[in-house]
Amino acid sequence: MAELFRSEEMTLAQLFLQSESAYCCVSELGEIGMVQFRDLNPDVNAFQRKFVNEVRRCEEMDRKLRFVEKEIKKANIAILDTGENPEVPFPRDMIDLEASFEKLEIELKEINTNQEALKKNFLELTELKHILRRTQQFFNEMEDPALLEESSSLLDPNEAGRTAQVRLGFVAGVIGRERIPTFERMLWRVCRGNVFLRQADIEEPLEDPTTGDQVHKSVFIIFFQGDQLKNRVKKICEGFRASLYPCPETPQERKEMAAGVNTRIDDLQMVLNQTIDHRHRVLEAAAKMVRVWFIKVRKMKAIYHTLNLCNIDVTQKCLIAEVWCPVSDLDSIQFALRRGTEKSGSTVPSILNRMQTKQTPPTYNKTNKFTSGFQNIVDAYGIGTYREMNPAPYTIITFPFLFAVMFGDFGHGVLMTCAALYLVLRESRLLAQKNDNEMFSMMFAGRYIILLMGIFSIYTGIIYNDCFSKSLNLFGSGWIEGLIQFLLPIHLVLDPAVKGVFNGPYPIGIDPIWNIATNKLTFLNSFKMKMSIILGVIHMLFGVSLSLFNHLYFQKRINIFLGFIPEIVFMSSLFGYLVLLVFYKWTAYDAKTSQAAPSILIAFINMFLFNYSDPTIKPLYRGQMIVQSLLVVIALACVPCMLVVKTWLMRRQYLWRKNLGTQNFGGIRVGNGPTEDEAEIIQHDQLSQNTEEENEFDFTDVAVNQAIHTIEYCLGCISNTASYLRLWALSLAHAQLSEVLWNMVMHIGLSSKSFGGFVVLSLVFAGFATLTVCILLIMEGLSAFLHALRLHWVEFQNKFYSGQGFKFLPFTFDSILEGRFDE
Repeated sequence: MAELFRSEEMTLAQLFLQSESAYCCVSELGEIGMVQFRDLNPDVNAFQRKFVNEVRRCEEMDRKLRFVEKEIKKANIAILDTGENPEVPFPRDMIDLEASFEKLEIELKEINTNQEALKKNFLELTELKHILRRTQQFFNEMEDPALLEESSSLLDPNEAGRTAQVRLGFVAGVIGRERIPTFERMLWRVCRGNVFLRQADIEEPLEDPTTGDQVHKSVFIIFFQGDQLKNRVKKICEGFRASLYPCPETPQERKEMAAGVNTRIDDLQMVLNQTIDHRHRVLEAAAKMVRVWFIKVRKMKAIYHTLNLCNIDVTQKCLIAEVWCPVSDLDSIQFALRRGTEKSGSTVPSILNRMQTKQTPPTYNKTNKFTSGFQNIVDAYGIGTYREMNPAPYTIITFPFLFAVMFGDFGHGVLMTCAALYLVLRESRLLAQKNDNEMFSMMFAGRYIILLMGIFSIYTGIIYNDCFSKSLNLFGSGWIEGLIQFLLPIHLVLDPAVKGVFNGPYPIGIDPIWNIATNKLTFLNSFKMKMSIILGVIHMLFGVSLSLFNHLYFQKRINIFLGFIPEIVFMSSLFGYLVLLVFYKWTAYDAKTSQAAPSILIAFINMFLFNYSDPTIKPLYRGQMIVQSLLVVIALACVPCMLVVKTWLMRRQYLWRKNLGTQNFGGIRVGNGPTEDEAEIIQHDQLSQNTEEENEFDFTDVAVNQAIHTIEYCLGCISNTASYLRLWALSLAHAQLSEVLWNMVMHIGLSSKSFGGFVVLSLVFAGFATLTVCILLIMEGLSAFLHALRLHWVEFQNKFYSGQGFKFLPFTFDSILEGRFDE
């Protein structure tokens, strides 16, 4: 149970793995995900490690699988995902996998090559078919004497009659439709107007065999005279990437060629369809296995990467590894090693030895789907130092509560709770869909945080009696209804001091009549401001109290007496006293005497200034001057305890340890020998521990650090308390924004009483709902979330949480199974 409130106890262990069983043992450790391997070859190049060839082979298989996956997605075939967790293949199975993937890749490449060649031939024949059809239309049009005379005059205006009898050459081809205008201008300029161009669009788009895109093309035919113009025309067509095709001059030849082209197109279409069907069958078969193949290959690659972190024994028969692992999971690790040894067929068992080390272990906090979101909030501030108090269990309650204090609205809380319940109740189905949207993934990961924020917002909404800026009158107002009805036409100012007006408090939360009172804002300002100070001081005192458990665990008595006690006394003497004044004023003064009650803020300021001579300022209670003066003196006395006395005692302790502490004799630490239960624990880094000298005590450095900590804490008590006023500010801002949205939007739809008002109300409600979700739920919710995050990181966690550790990153296959293949 203690591991819930602080990180798991970790140990450094040494693994001795036989060469024939190392692969299977590491595979079993990856399945349970409980050990973090250390790199024992930090100075060895990645290309000089023992299993680099196996890693390269796995990377080559992974490349082939990515090629297959790309082809499957290109063919719009769904990849089968049954959630299966296949076992890791044995090393001897790598040859079979390589052969299978090589065969599949070669087959797909051959199919793609043949299909591309067939599509290219099909495109050429299709373009030739359109050319023959269009050119026949062009020649039929050219038989018209008027068109023939016009084309001849374009070729040579000075000799139109003579050139009409001259035989013209021509070329025909296909060009992209978007290039026609530029192509035509280039022909005109280069050939100086001595060519005649006719073009017509191809109605249906044609498929590009290389990219697979649909392109629009046009057929053209160019008439010219002479070989010189012919060469120019061909060079221009080549420059514009136009495809030229041979076109017979006589109609009979064109007709025969068209018939032959149509026959070849039909034959080619049949072959192409068979090729596409064969490719589809191959990809469908691969789609059923590609996920399993990916998992197998990447598990093998991860295992060989891990084996490269190990040392090789001089006999080449044993691998030595060092791992960090939780002490509570040692039995599970031993069992996994035993399974791996049995699976490999080896008779020599693997050995796991715990080690002693001065190195700081990694921090590991066990989480589940409910606590993981809150732990991520804490880890975003900083990974906790090893075995210090973990703020996450307390954050589960305090974070959504402080959020709800700022967001408190019953209606908005219900909407947020419903949205979170949808994510929680359908989490298995949503996980199976594997949505890649980053925003949705973030919301889904924090679904339990949102659920608690919504539930707490419902509670604070009941306390504030606020539902979409309106109050709920469930139990009847505590004010006399006759007087309220009489005062409704004019400004309603609620004053409980008026006799016979106020009968008693509302059963829960704020009385609904305050929603229509003129002095509503004044009342809520006072209430929420005091509430923010009370919650803030309690939250900070709780954070300081948690530091006591850190000092007790790490056995730092000096931090208890000269750290925790002065800190808790300092804050309690000043700001704890301020909270007591608030409660005292609430109980000591009633509605009649509250008008003459002294101001708490003025009294608190005068407490620091020792100003008690002003006769206009009445004391809150008898003996206030003596109590407050004593509290200020006590608070001021705590400062030198933290600043001077603690530093002086730390130096005294250092000198005592240096001169009278336990000494080392022959490398054995006297009085600190291992017990019988620790007999199997071997000494790690013994040579370095025996030769390493304790760091020198730098008095100046320690004094400066202690001064910084003391000044930061004392000033932070003031600034942090003021920072909690954001609870008051954001709560009022959210309520006022909700009220403005109701009055400016929803009030319009409710003001009309005719039948047409129903249509207007429907439209207005749609707008009101959209603005409520976008502004009040999303934007205001995000604002309150960030402010609650700041209150935990800066005002709460800095009292006991240093966050200077590093995270425990076990070797596990979970990321591979979830589809996150980045390593």
